[in-house]
Amino acid sequence: MDTKGRLVAGSHNRNEFVLINADDIGRVTSVKELSGQICQICGDEIEITGDGEPFVACNECAFPVCRPCYEYERREGNQACPQCKTRYKRLKGSPRVEGDEEEDDIDDIENELDYASSWRNPQHIAEAMLSARLNISHGTSNASGLTTPAELESSALALDTPLLTYRQEDADVSPDKHALIIPPFTTRGKKVHPMPFPDPTMSLPPRPMDPKKDLAVYGYGSVAWKYRMEEWKKRQNDKLQMVNHEGANGGNCDGGESYDPDLPMMDEGRQPLSRKLPISSSKINPYRIIIILRLAILGLFFHYRILHPVNDAFALWLISVICEIWFAMSWILDQFPKWHPIERETYLDRLSLRYEKEGQPSELASVDIFVSTVDPMKEPPLITANTVLSILAVDYPVDKVSCYVSDDGAAMLTFEALSDTSEFARKWVPFCKKFSIEPRAPEWYFSQKVDYLRDKVNPAFVRERRAMKREYEEFKVRINGLVAMAEKVPEEGWTMQDGTPWPGNNVRDHPGMIQVFLGQNGVRDVEGNELPRLVYVSREKRPGFEHHKKAGAMNALIRVSAVLSNAPYLLNVDCDHYINNSKALREAMCFMMDPISGKKICYVQFPQRFDGIDRHDRYSNRNVVFFDINMKGLDGIQGPIYVGTGCVFRRQALYARDAPKKKKPPGKTCNCWPKCCCFCCRSRKKSKKSRLKDSEKKTKNKELSMKQIHALENIEGIDGIDKEKSPLTPQIKFEKKFGQSPVFIASTLLEEGGIPHGPSSTSLLKEAIHVISCGYENKTEWGKEVGWIYGSVTEDILTGFKMHCHGWRSVYCIPKRPAFKGSAPINLSDRLHQVLRWALGSVEIFLSRHCPIWYGYNSGLKPLERFSYINSVVYPLTSIPLLIYCTLPAVCLLTGKFIVPEISSYASILFIALFISIAATSILEMQWGHVAIDDWWRNEQFWVIGGVSSHLFALFQGLLKVLAGINTNFTVTSKAADDGKFSELYLFKWTSLLIPPLTLFIINVIGVIVGISDAINNGYETWGPLFGRLFFALWVIMHLYPFFKGLMGKQEGLPTIIVVWSILLASIFSLLWVRINPFTSKGGIVLEVCGLNCD
Repeated sequence: MDTKGRLVAGSHNRNEFVLINADDIGRVTSVKELSGQICQICGDEIEITGDGEPFVACNECAFPVCRPCYEYERREGNQACPQCKTRYKRLKGSPRVEGDEEEDDIDDIENELDYASSWRNPQHIAEAMLSARLNISHGTSNASGLTTPAELESSALALDTPLLTYRQEDADVSPDKHALIIPPFTTRGKKVHPMPFPDPTMSLPPRPMDPKKDLAVYGYGSVAWKYRMEEWKKRQNDKLQMVNHEGANGGNCDGGESYDPDLPMMDEGRQPLSRKLPISSSKINPYRIIIILRLAILGLFFHYRILHPVNDAFALWLISVICEIWFAMSWILDQFPKWHPIERETYLDRLSLRYEKEGQPSELASVDIFVSTVDPMKEPPLITANTVLSILAVDYPVDKVSCYVSDDGAAMLTFEALSDTSEFARKWVPFCKKFSIEPRAPEWYFSQKVDYLRDKVNPAFVRERRAMKREYEEFKVRINGLVAMAEKVPEEGWTMQDGTPWPGNNVRDHPGMIQVFLGQNGVRDVEGNELPRLVYVSREKRPGFEHHKKAGAMNALIRVSAVLSNAPYLLNVDCDHYINNSKALREAMCFMMDPISGKKICYVQFPQRFDGIDRHDRYSNRNVVFFDINMKGLDGIQGPIYVGTGCVFRRQALYARDAPKKKKPPGKTCNCWPKCCCFCCRSRKKSKKSRLKDSEKKTKNKELSMKQIHALENIEGIDGIDKEKSPLTPQIKFEKKFGQSPVFIASTLLEEGGIPHGPSSTSLLKEAIHVISCGYENKTEWGKEVGWIYGSVTEDILTGFKMHCHGWRSVYCIPKRPAFKGSAPINLSDRLHQVLRWALGSVEIFLSRHCPIWYGYNSGLKPLERFSYINSVVYPLTSIPLLIYCTLPAVCLLTGKFIVPEISSYASILFIALFISIAATSILEMQWGHVAIDDWWRNEQFWVIGGVSSHLFALFQGLLKVLAGINTNFTVTSKAADDGKFSELYLFKWTSLLIPPLTLFIINVIGVIVGISDAINNGYETWGPLFGRLFFALWVIMHLYPFFKGLMGKQEGLPTIIVVWSILLASIFSLLWVRINPFTSKGGIVLEVCGLNCD
């Protein structure tokens, strides 16, 4: 699409476009001015026929009506012209309706009753879907808006292809060239034309077989074809078995066949592109044994706990047992999906050998890359620019890469920053590819504290690197200048350089905008090479429409990219996640394009790695335990869950398509036994048929709707299909699923990607604006079954869950060099709010119809994969038992009670065995997951901190939002900041999320002080029972230590609000302790005997 560098804005519903030029004043044009003639009924373009003339429905008055409206009027309306009231005549390419006159001069039988057989090609189907509205003319059209070729060229048939005949042979053709077949339909009293696809619901009569012929004649091929295939296989096997032994008797060059130097490459190119690396049995077998032993110990532990209640503290005992049972259930949900962890290895050299042959165009699949951003003041444009630059410089064929930047805030700052980025990319991209630098985000490349001259022998590198660094510093100054200018918004709003008002001045009410910065004709880098496509997209927003935040923006990008480039694979990254490994796309293609296992893979998920985190990772921002242990375990089942960024998708999987099913070999038969012996087998088969009757009907109906989209009018005897309406039935189904865009619907039929040939730039321009309009998704399946799924702020979990329910599997790829890196909130308050948003999304899923506890049964979801999804949505519920359990130590210390009776030898052994099994499980997980012990301990600490704060608030917020419709927001207020490398780490921001962990920390500290004081006062006999309570309380305090350290900041002074809270809570619990002091009995004041011997 050539827009000549102009920003294109418009609204499909308002029938207007705004073309903003760099040197002219923006002007508003209608669809008529862009395309010529429009339909007076629906407002769409009127197609151009094969003669180059506009379609004319009425020959009397030539009232402008498009073909779909003409067909609809003939089928559903009064069959007359709206202007002159003359009855419409049947035109060539249209089906007959009741009342049509007989026409002897029109030979249009293929469009009147049937489709041409060449419609088996998906490219033909996709191109035909556009004929009703676009300027394409490859043939004639029919009622459904599908264009069929006028004739089938006989030259397309190869001379060696066996001829297909009906019950008879041609005398001029040799017998071995025949393949006799039976007509697929009997007429049953009606004239029925053969369908382009066989009908699976109709059984075929047995073929008449001539015993003189070879059986292969009656198959799909012939004897000659069989011999050719066997000879070809033999030649291939001989080539693969050839080995050139150099230096042995001068080589084998004297033989008949000379050595082919490409043979090793051919052999290597045939190998798998990736392989699984199971965990060593010396590590995984002890791990599984410990899990089983831990289950047995848990059973004995609960048996003891339930049968030995504490009578004098029955309430504390009951609460503690309930909490422990919930913790055990949570552990089971988390543990068993890690039963079969695996790792993977890719072979990039084999990928190049197979799809990038020397001297030929690259056969690697195209990839559309999505970058999402909203507010440039919270997501700095410089960070977004670095992400885009790393994408444009990726090690992948430039004609196969398209980058789409979604600006959901319609900010002119983002648009201008992207314009400058596209200009700087013309210098940065050739520099990266010339010297193969890593990473290819300039901010992080120039900030590396490494010796960049190592292994560099080219003197030109030093000179060009210094020049490029100066260029980048100037680029940063320009971007920072734009940010400073954007802080003060003019009262009249922003204006473009040509004086045109910025279309996105009103963030909640603006048209859709598209700008193609790179990838146009004539736009190349400084060395004259082609650049990847870079497209700016801001979807239309109007009041009264639900826009669904990030998920809605992603779905808009799916549709825009399908219209403009339609790559078969998609990569989505957040604006702060740059490509750290330039070969990341190739790593993903090793799985996606694998001819053996790639067809069933819906997405390849990469782990998230982060920059700018303090060395100790105080708040577990790296989340190493999840990415290096849990995700590897899921990869051994059905694949990892989708985590929202750094993921390569198969486009067809996002269209709610089912995964391809593996064809099972035919079942065993009992032909060698008498019929009487097969009675039992027959009865079992019959009962199985009766049980699967409903599922088979659904499967057949789905296959008919998806595979035979253009042949429904030929099916006779199917209930529920009107013979007159059947031509439009498939298109109506597609429009209800994907929306009313013929270009987009046509793109969904192309599994290998690419756009149909023929659409003009004007048509693509209109459709691109159409698919990002605010009302496009109304009454469709977008967000319900198609694309990113709506209904939760964590749309990533829902989207991956729906794909796995369709039978797809995912893959977890961990390259040696991290594929992507991003930034994480290292501040305590920001980190808690991030966890709050994740937990809130899980609560929303738990309370929705998509909850994995009850959704997706009888689908392709595996049981252990369901366990992991259940754990991902129920973990916020753990916050309540965790909060109670962390309060129990302080209560026990203050009251002198305990949740466990006097510990016997048997109980001591149980407790020790339980703690040893927990420690052993964790140690073995760290061993096979390659996780350091400090990372594991930080993860345990923040599990408690986040559980008693963010998860608790998310639970109540989700209940209020889903059940009562009340949205509650917890604001963060910045209080102070310091300068330095990790200044944000010590930034204190007060938020209500800090109250629960702060309270727990204080009451447990008070409990420890009270317990020790009580023991000192009562003598040495009370120290024994005190140790259990102290251990319990210190366990809580140690887990909350990073939280307390975060409140202290740089330890130069405690914030005033913390002092106030500490004094207040300490006073409350001190008074509470005085009230329940064991020195005071209910009957009055009783003085106890002093424990000290004064004599």
